[in-house]
Amino acid sequence: MGPRADTIRERIISAADQLFYEKGYEQTSFADIAQAVNISRGNFYYHFKTKDDILDAVIDARLAKTSQLLQAWETEATTPAERIRRFIHILIANGGKIQRYGCPVGTLCTELAKLDHVSKDEANKLFILFRRWLSQQFTLLGREADADDLAMHLLARSQGVATLATAFQDEKFLNQEVKQLDDWLDQVVSSTKQPAASVIEN
Repeated sequence: MGPRADTIRERIISAADQLFYEKGYEQTSFADIAQAVNISRGNFYYHFKTKDDILDAVIDARLAKTSQLLQAWETEATTPAERIRRFIHILIANGGKIQRYGCPVGTLCTELAKLDHVSKDEANKLFILFRRWLSQQFTLLGREADADDLAMHLLARSQGVATLATAFQDEKFLNQEVKQLDDWLDQVVSSTKQPAASVIEN
C-alpha cells in the first residue's frame, strides 16, 4: 500500500470517527463516509469491506490518539496532580463538542453496548486506558490504597457531567462542575500523606 493509499485510508478513518461521534455508529452509512471523503464506492471498498472494519480502525485510532495525549501530559506536567487536572479540564477544552454530541468515549461505548456489538469490549479499552492512567497518577500522588477507587470516581463524575451538559446545553453548569472537580482534587492532595521520598529535609 503506497503513500497515497495510506492517506486515503487515514481520511476515511478520520471522517468515520467524526461521523460516528456526531451521528452515531448505527446511523452512519457507508455512503455518508464516502461522501465526506469524496471518493468513489470502488475506491472506498478497496480499503474497507464492512462498516465494522471501519469501526475497528476508528477504535484503534482513538486508542493511539489517547495514548499520545496521555504521554504528552506526562511530559508537560511535572506532578501527578497537574496531570490529573489536565484530565479534568478536557471537559472545558472540548466543552462545545461535549454540549452538542456528548463525550466521544462514553457515547460510543454506550451505543455499542446497546447494540451488543462485537466491538464493544474493544471500545471499552478507551475507558480502561484512562482508568489505568488515572490510577497510576493517584498512586504517584501517594494514594496507592484507593488509587483505583479515586480513578473510577473521577471517570464516573466526568461522564455524568458530560451527559448533563449535553442534555441541558449549559456551559455555566459545565464550568461549575469543573471548578468543583478542581476543588475535590485539591482536597485529595491536601489530605494525602506524601511519600517519604518526596519530603525534602532541611
